[in-house]
Amino acid sequence: MNQGTYPLAAAMINQINRLDVIANNLANVNTNAFKQEGVSQGTFNNYLSKAEKNSSSTLRESEITNIIPKIDKKYISSSMGSIETTGNALDFALNLKDTFFKVQNEDGDILYTRDGAFKNSFNNFLVNGNGDYILSNDNEPISTEDRYIDMISVSKIDYSNLEKFGNNSYKVIDDEEIEVMDSNDGLVLQGSLEKSNVNMVTAMVSLIEAHKSFAQSQKAISTIDEINGKLIEKLGRMT
Repeated sequence: MNQGTYPLAAAMINQINRLDVIANNLANVNTNAFKQEGVSQGTFNNYLSKAEKNSSSTLRESEITNIIPKIDKKYISSSMGSIETTGNALDFALNLKDTFFKVQNEDGDILYTRDGAFKNSFNNFLVNGNGDYILSNDNEPISTEDRYIDMISVSKIDYSNLEKFGNNSYKVIDDEEIEVMDSNDGLVLQGSLEKSNVNMVTAMVSLIEAHKSFAQSQKAISTIDEINGKLIEKLGRMT
């Protein structure tokens, strides 16, 4: 393969990954409290530098092709969505952008979410749309027969300490970095829901840009391929 096609092919892969992220954001534009994701792009230089710091040996090929673009990381946008009043007593919104409700899924995993569209289960426990139990500070399911609003646990967690789990929940990376609030007083709005923070216009513009970037790299590879074909044909006539 012509060396010039490596960064172009890598750029196409990056745009495919970017398109997947943007498409998922758009699909969740109406999902309560959904936080859009983004990707940052760097070059292979970053990984070579890390390898050198760790005293790891690097291949000569890696040093030659270190201009290849690569997706560096995914990140979550922590900005709050708009708060919408619903009047439903089982709807809750959080006032601070780095606070979360604590839930437990059917596998017993403790997860965190900002989606406060709760329901009353058949056995009179507070659950979310997936049927996961809403937990108290003692990690106990909350009965709707009690004063449940005071019992809903709220945890303060930095987004860098979270990783996506499913579509709208998170797992904590380091449990030691969680701050469980003693009381949810002033932190929870009953009868309201936080909406998605996805801006449809911005997301559509990003989608178009990603498509264009992909097409440009694809066209450049085709041009290189055509030039190589003509050179080979010319060389063949000369021999």
